[in-house]
Amino acid sequence: MIELKSLSCGYFSDVILQNINIKIDEHLSILGANGSGKSTLAKAICNLIDFSGEVSIESKNIKELSFLEMAKGISYIPAKLEIYDSFITLEEFVLLGRFAHKKSFFEYSHEDKKIAKQKIKLLGLEHLKAHTLLSLSSGEQQLALIAAALAQESKIIIFDEPTANLDPHNSKIIASYIKKLKVTHQVILITHDLHLACYVENPILFIKDKNAHLYGKDFFDDEVLKELYGVGFCSLAVKYE
Repeated sequence: MIELKSLSCGYFSDVILQNINIKIDEHLSILGANGSGKSTLAKAICNLIDFSGEVSIESKNIKELSFLEMAKGISYIPAKLEIYDSFITLEEFVLLGRFAHKKSFFEYSHEDKKIAKQKIKLLGLEHLKAHTLLSLSSGEQQLALIAAALAQESKIIIFDEPTANLDPHNSKIIASYIKKLKVTHQVILITHDLHLACYVENPILFIKDKNAHLYGKDFFDDEVLKELYGVGFCSLAVKYE
């Protein structure tokens, strides 16, 4: 469970989110307009940016948790893979997800390597394990990010715009994996894609005017969408199947 108490944050003097109070004890999708603070909220939850107020995971204040404790509790998957090593292979990258569990400073254990290989196989990436990340397509890189997060074995996974750079075919593949992960993880999804949010079937946290409001299935009512986004909507006829 994640709990936010009087959370406020932003960048420099620009306040993005103000006085957010919410308990997240189940799966959640976070929506809102560009610049509303969706990713900012995720980064605050992961203690990646400064904030005032309190964020706790399983009743533990994240500011009191070590880097390794945070890594075991929560994974953050960005919208796009940033590659800092041009020669790192997919297998090596996924193995990095085991860093929080690594017992030796120098070597990953046999168990670490076994888990990394299992996650690569789970996502159907075995034939690409020796390929460099730079040689992979956007869809394959997104799957690599998911594999690394699964290898991390954290209880909570945050997806930040996972289909933003993908074509419809790869978007469908990623959507399917996200939905399956709800069985084993607490999934928090940040997206602009209303069809994806509808398919995943999470409660909705909508961010607007520096605050956040929770919605259930009523969020996808055409009149509610029109009020929140300020434009008219037709029914969400196009859906992942």
